Order: sequence, then structure tokens, then C-alpha cells
Amino acid sequence: MSGVRDEYRRSQVAIAALFCCLGFQYATWVSRIPALKTRLDLSEAELGLLLMVCGAGAAVSFPLVAILTKRLGSRRLSVLSALALAAVLIALSVTPSYPVTLLIVFFDGVAVGCLNVAMNAQAAALEVRYRRTTMARMHATFSAGSLFAALLASGVTSFSSALPAHFGTATVLVAVVVLAARPGLLAEDRKAAGPSDPSDPSEPSESSGKQGRRGLTLPTRVTIWMGLAMAFGTVTEGAMNDWSALYLKDSAGAAAELAPLGIAVVSVMMVLARLFADGWRTKWGDERIVRAGSALAGAGLAVALLAGGVVPALLGFACVGLGIAAVTPCVYVAAARQGSDALALVAAMGTTGLLAGPAAIGFIANGTSLVWGMGAVAVSALVVSACSTRIRFPSLADA
Repeated sequence: MSGVRDEYRRSQVAIAALFCCLGFQYATWVSRIPALKTRLDLSEAELGLLLMVCGAGAAVSFPLVAILTKRLGSRRLSVLSALALAAVLIALSVTPSYPVTLLIVFFDGVAVGCLNVAMNAQAAALEVRYRRTTMARMHATFSAGSLFAALLASGVTSFSSALPAHFGTATVLVAVVVLAARPGLLAEDRKAAGPSDPSDPSEPSESSGKQGRRGLTLPTRVTIWMGLAMAFGTVTEGAMNDWSALYLKDSAGAAAELAPLGIAVVSVMMVLARLFADGWRTKWGDERIVRAGSALAGAGLAVALLAGGVVPALLGFACVGLGIAAVTPCVYVAAARQGSDALALVAAMGTTGLLAGPAAIGFIANGTSLVWGMGAVAVSALVVSACSTRIRFPSLADA
């Protein structure tokens, strides 16, 4: 028994390292956007395009990711894509021009899409193999990686503002962690993929869909519902990060020094919730966690908007962080059980929601007010709750 427990811990730490590296790599180069802007003499519009290109690379990577996952397996794909992300940092530190930077950042987005799918497939396979919930804690380590990247950026720049010194250090760290984690990754993850419900003929499995030997399958209805849940869930997450501070300052009347508390409250609650969410999943099941959590997020934010003021806003933001935290991990687990094509599509829809959602909230706010824009965020969370009723979330007993 102790040997099995040791194997589980070894694989858990290795897969968590992938999540940590993804958060670390992305936060590393994003933290130096001001330096890149100055070095390349970018306008605000050019900088916005740069960020959009990165997201576009991740969003359009779906067909490639699905094919590579089948050909390479999630273990090899996760290692190769993580090393590619490390190489991106070196390339960004010496990029000679804006067009070249756009290409590098687009490639970064594609690599992010590959690693995102591969590491979630590994985490889902770990749950199946050892019949233990762990996905939520994996996503918490992503946030930890982002925090570590911010601390490293602050420390390195206090000695040198040169990008090669900072990004070179980060590249070595990512490469060392990935190579150290490689032996602990799961070599076989096919058992994590399977039909959505063998007793439901309306939902064909991956093997019964129209596909070539290595081609893409058409998404089933349940996969589309998962994608919608993921998209609206990431709309909620992304909009809170982008608009909470402005809402506190302009709509709730908070002082300028209190405005960043919105992001802080959401982030802290999400990390705490993800640390405990696997225990909740074991006790109550994924469906209840997603349905109740997203309903709490939507209702809590709606009540806060109706009440107005700083304190109700912060309480509402706390409800969002607490309620929405487990949505992404649970939906990833469900998608992984559908197969690599479903997982890749759901991940791509999540990326699309993360990119398009905050912009859509901005358009709503511009046409009405930011209160109505944040109201749309509350509606997005409630849509997730509705979508969850159409998804058959797996249990450990299904493994």
C-alpha cells in the first residue's frame, strides 16, 4: 500500500510541476510587458495586438493539439510543449523587431494550448488510475507558479533590468523543473478517455464517431455543453480580473488604494477554494460542486451589484472566487473522460471565453454602464450552473 501511495505522490508532484511551470512562464513574460513595450517602442494598440495574438495562438491550436495528443501521448506532448515555452522566453529576450515578436508570441500561444491540454489529461488520468481527486489542487499550483514568477521578476529586476538576464534565469528554472518531473509523469493515459455514457446511445463515444485513424471526431452534445460551461466559466474569471478594480473605483466609490483589493479577494478565494475543492468533490461530487458553486458566484455578485458600495462588492467578489474556482478543474476532468478531441475543444473554448469575455463586458459597459457589464458576469456564472445540468460528470467509481 505504501508503494502505491508513493507512486501516486510522485506522479502528483510531477504533474503539479507542469501546472506550476505554465503559470510561471506566462506570468514571467507578461510581468515584463513594460520593458518589451519600451524596447520595441510599441504603441498601446500594438501592445494590445501582441496580447491578442498570444491568445489567438492558444485558441486556434485545437486541431493541432488533438492530433499531437493522439500521436505523442500526453506525457511526451507535455514535456515538449513545456520546453518550447522555455525557449520562447529566450526568444523574447533577444527579439529584434515587432513582427518577429508577434510570431514568437503566437507560437507561445500554441505551446500554451498544447501544454494546457496535455497536463490536464495527465491530471485526469491520475485521478482515474488512483481513484483520488486532485485536479483542483493542480490548478492551484498554476496560481502558485504565477506568484513565484512575480516574485522572481521583482528580485531579478532589482539587480538588472536586462531581459536576457531575467528570461534566461526563468528558462533554466522551467527546463530543470520539467526534466526533473518527466520520470514521474504517467506513460499511459488512455484509460482516462472513454465514452460519455455507454448506456446513452445519443452520445457516441470517440471511437464511434466519424473519424480517421488519427483524425478529429465530431463533438457530441455533451462535449458542446462542457465547452459552453468552460467558456462562460472563463468569461467570469477573466472579467473579474480585468474589471473588478475599475468597478470598485468608478461604480462602488472605493478609494484608489482600495481598488486592487477586488483582484486580491477573487484570487485569494480561488486559491483557497482550489486547495480544498478536491475534498469537496470526493464528498459531494463534481456536478453538485459546479452547479452550486457557479450559482453562488452568479447570485452573490448580482446581490452585491444591487446593494452597491465597496463592502458588498468585495463580498460579492469573494462569492465569485469561491464559487467559480472548481468549475474549470471539474469540467477538464469530465472532458478528459470523453477523449483527447473533446479535451482539446473544451480547452480551446475556455481560452476563447477568457479572451473574448472581458472585451464583451467592456462593450456592454460602454453602451450602458459598468454595473450592467458586471451584471453580465453574474449571468455568465449562472449560465455555467445551467450548463452543468446537461453534463454527466464522472465519479471515481466510474474509473
